[in-house]
Amino acid sequence: MKIKTVIFDLDGTLLDTLEDLADASNQVLHIHGFPEHPVEKYNIFVGDGLKTLIARITPDKASEVDRATCCKTFMQVYAKRWDKKSKPYAGIVDMLKTLKESGRHCCVLSNKPHTFTLDCAQRFFIRDSFAHVLGQREGVPLKPDPAGCLEIAALTDAPIEQCIYVGDTSVDMQTGKRSGMFTIGVSWGFRTKEELLDNGADLIVDYPEEIVRYVVSAG
Repeated sequence: MKIKTVIFDLDGTLLDTLEDLADASNQVLHIHGFPEHPVEKYNIFVGDGLKTLIARITPDKASEVDRATCCKTFMQVYAKRWDKKSKPYAGIVDMLKTLKESGRHCCVLSNKPHTFTLDCAQRFFIRDSFAHVLGQREGVPLKPDPAGCLEIAALTDAPIEQCIYVGDTSVDMQTGKRSGMFTIGVSWGFRTKEELLDNGADLIVDYPEEIVRYVVSAG
């Protein structure tokens, strides 16, 4: 059956944002007197929303008030440096262009705060690359809850069986599965192939053009 809508995670799937996320997070920790972490540790810290990120990077002794304050500080710090080192992964821009030209709706669903998700989509990609861009929004549950995927399917008037979800983490694979969508895991992101397979990836790809080939071959 022809695929009508392709929904992408953002960080670790379309964009390599790890260094900016790590630098901002470590600046927050420094401001509040908490120990910082090596950049590579953020591969497992990010992906589940801001509150979870802060809970993971702050020490056990940190109070809920401390963590809430760190969340506010992060929004201020990241607003000044979200695009310093981030960039699309190789082949992503061409992939999106080809998918759009083939008549598919390309969309973004991220656990990143909505304002930064929109900023990234506008800053790093060709105008109108995406039909819809959704980040973490008040009142909408985070992934792996399927609400965001189902919302995008409705917005693009696509039956679930004509949608696929593409991501780089266990949360992404769980999101796709809970939505009833075919799920593609990308090997170039923040997590391992093993994690993706263990969480139900229907297909693992090593290059963006493989996503194009799969979508086109589906009809």
